[in-house]
Amino acid sequence: MPSYSFTVNGKTRRVDADSDTPLLWILRDALGLTGTKYGCGVGVCGACTVLDGNQAVRSCQVPASACGGRAFTTIEGLNHPCQRAWLEEDVAQCGFCQPGMIVQAVALLRATPKPDDAQIYGAMRDHVCRCGTYPRIRKAIHRAAGELS
Repeated sequence: MPSYSFTVNGKTRRVDADSDTPLLWILRDALGLTGTKYGCGVGVCGACTVLDGNQAVRSCQVPASACGGRAFTTIEGLNHPCQRAWLEEDVAQCGFCQPGMIVQAVALLRATPKPDDAQIYGAMRDHVCRCGTYPRIRKAIHRAAGELS
């Protein structure tokens, strides 16, 4: 079994995995970082979103063979105003999709520090929240943007 070395939440990690093992399962099973959720497994729902540098990526779509030398951040590695804003705006209901949503919001705010509603919609449109908390998500992103400015 091949070995891959990459950074997760600021720490260099080395894992043995089949080349086609998704990063999602490496994070959850090999590294114990269970904040990243399995939703659909085909990159559609966004529950497994992590940062690759400053880019949001679906970890279920990143094979182990593509991880070498890259730096990923999971929800466990964040300390960002989005997390506080999520609490202050009472966004979560069931909470399952929220780690991926927060990570996507962080990527948005890094690229667009003061997004308008259309930009927020554009960034978040491919994330599925079965509880329908989208208006509160938008408010939380605006709140976090205000804290950052």
